[in-house]
Amino acid sequence: MTDEHLDRMVRDADPYRPEVVAHLDGTAQTLLEEIMSTPTLEPVAEPPGTRARRRRAVLGGLASASVAAAVLAVVFTVSVVGSDQPGGGEASPETGPTSEATRTTSYSAMVLKAAEENPRLLIDQPGWKATTVYGFAEKEGTIAFRNDERELSMNWYPADQYNGYHQDRLHVSKPEQVKVDGWPGDLFRYSASDFAVMLKPRDGSFVELRAGGTWTRTEFDRVIADVVRVDARTWLAALPAEIVTPERADEQAAKVLAGVPLPPGFDATALGALGTNDAYQFGAKVTSRVGCGWIAEWLRAKQAGDDAAVKRAADALRSSHTWKVLHQMNDEGDWPEVFWETADEVAAGKSPAGYRDALGCE
Repeated sequence: MTDEHLDRMVRDADPYRPEVVAHLDGTAQTLLEEIMSTPTLEPVAEPPGTRARRRRAVLGGLASASVAAAVLAVVFTVSVVGSDQPGGGEASPETGPTSEATRTTSYSAMVLKAAEENPRLLIDQPGWKATTVYGFAEKEGTIAFRNDERELSMNWYPADQYNGYHQDRLHVSKPEQVKVDGWPGDLFRYSASDFAVMLKPRDGSFVELRAGGTWTRTEFDRVIADVVRVDARTWLAALPAEIVTPERADEQAAKVLAGVPLPPGFDATALGALGTNDAYQFGAKVTSRVGCGWIAEWLRAKQAGDDAAVKRAADALRSSHTWKVLHQMNDEGDWPEVFWETADEVAAGKSPAGYRDALGCE
C-alpha cells in the first residue's frame, strides 16, 4: 500500500473531514467520499444516498467506530495579503503581514518544491484558523479553516481526476460559474446553506472548496472572494510551528519514536518524505511504518522457525500499549485503537490477515 493510500485512510480519523456519499458508484464513491462535508456539526448516521459529517475510525473494517474527540487544535489566523493585492496573481513575500516571517525564514529545496506543487490558497480575512493540514507531498492535500461555527476546506487532487469529480457534482445542482482569485470554477449548491466550488485544473491539480457549518450564500460569496493564491514562501510562512514539514520531520520523529522499539531495517531518515502534515497525521504515518515493520519481522521469523525473533516482534507490538505517542493521539481519533487491535492479534500469535489494509502497509 502506498503513502497515498495511507493518507486517505488516516484522513478518516479526522472528525472534521468533509465527506459525501451521494449518486456514487465504485471508483467514483471511493474518490468522492474523501472530500465532501455537510453543515451539520454533530456526528450522525450516514445511510447510502445521504451526506453527513461523521467521526470514523481509521481504515476499512473499523469505519463504524466513533472518533473519541476533536481534531488536533493546530490553529493560526490567516491574513497574508494586503487589501490592495490584485486578484489572479500571487502575493510576494513582501506584500502582506507575513513578510517578516518570509524574509527571516529559510526553506530547503525539498520544502519549497512541495509547496510550489500545491495550489497554496489562503483566506485573506481575520478570524479564520487552520484546524487540519496534511498531504502536499505531491498533487494531493487538504487544508481546512474554521471561524466560529463555519468551516471552509480546500482539497486538491491530480488534474486527471477532475472529470470524474465534476460529472458527479452535476448530480448535485446546475453549476454556476465563479472565480476564486481569478481562477475559474463551478459552484454547486447542496442546500440553502451548503455550497462547494470546484476550480478548473491548473498546474497539474484541481481544487474543491467546500462549506461546512452554517452559511448563507452571501457569506460564502464574501469569503471565497477573499481566498487568495500566494507564493510558496508566503504559504509556508503561514503554517504554524506545529505543522510537520519535511524540514521538521527529524525533530518530530524523535518525539514520536521516543520509547518505541524499532523493527529491523527501520529507516528514520526516510520520514521526511511523508510530506507536510499536522502532528496527528504525522504520528499515524510514522507508527504505521513501525507496526508494519514489526509484523513483517514476525511473519519472517515465524516462517523461519526463529522463536526468539518471533517473541521479540510480539513483545514490541504488545508494548505499543505503553507508547506515549499513541496515548497522546487517542483523544483525537481512532488510529491508536486500530493499531492496538491489530498489534494484539499478532502478539497473541494469530495470523494477521488484513493487517496491510488495517495499518496501511506498503
